[in-house]
Amino acid sequence: MSRVLEPKDSEQVARRLLDSSARNSYDPLVDIDWTAEPVPGKAYMPQERVSLYGTELWRRLSAEQRVELSKHEMASIASVGLWFEIILMQLLVRHAYDLDPRGAHAQYALTEVGDETRHVIMFAKAVERFGVPRYGPPRIVHELARGYKALASGPSMFAAVLVAEETTDRLQRSMMDDPDIQPLIRMVNRIHVVEEARHVRFAREEVLRSVPKLSRARLEAHRYLTALVSYAVVDSLIDPKVYRSVGIDPREGRAAALANPEFHQTRRWMAEKVVEFLTDAGMIGGPSKAILRRAHII
Repeated sequence: MSRVLEPKDSEQVARRLLDSSARNSYDPLVDIDWTAEPVPGKAYMPQERVSLYGTELWRRLSAEQRVELSKHEMASIASVGLWFEIILMQLLVRHAYDLDPRGAHAQYALTEVGDETRHVIMFAKAVERFGVPRYGPPRIVHELARGYKALASGPSMFAAVLVAEETTDRLQRSMMDDPDIQPLIRMVNRIHVVEEARHVRFAREEVLRSVPKLSRARLEAHRYLTALVSYAVVDSLIDPKVYRSVGIDPREGRAAALANPEFHQTRRWMAEKVVEFLTDAGMIGGPSKAILRRAHII
């Protein structure tokens, strides 16, 4: 049974988030030791979360190859994450365009743009430090996103932002204090988790404020858009080119990952908390749930 969620006053929430930003913000260029060497043998993400874990292809890999694949998959997730955060910055600037800049609500939206700018640079520097090829979403998703970031608005905009942020956040939380993960990854994750908690709160409140204002037809339209964008983002996290790093053809690797029950479970685990919230908020339901099932988000 869904819970009844009530939004808080937007100015009150924004003031608290601004106070938190003043107390707990980081400069990745200063707060991360970018000269630290990787620790031999340590993975870049939990191996049970690697897309091929449990498959025949995984069983053929040596311990060194498994670490190498974890590095490339983490680089792909970070690359897609920074791509979406660039989109988010543009969405937030458009959101603030019509707001009263004297208000805390507008000022926090712009503060989040500053946070996301630092996060994009942080992820980019981490990927550069890995020494891997350029990864990212498929070309068609990259191009379609041009229209999305120019037109998206309302609850589906913030709901899709939540799916992108909270799925990766859950993975990062599982790693930030794990001694078996590379120290650089833990440092990056720790900074991102602390600051992302504010962004999630802001987006959740926007969803709760806007959903009750929708007609039934508009609600279904926003549900469909949320599902489609969520599918595109989650399905793009692992660039098939990562499999070349361990001698696997990208088409073979992607086919194995998409058929892998362990990988399906990882997707559902990553999305579990945001799915619960969006269901309770009314943004998951009706026929569009089939899209989320196909993406193994639910």
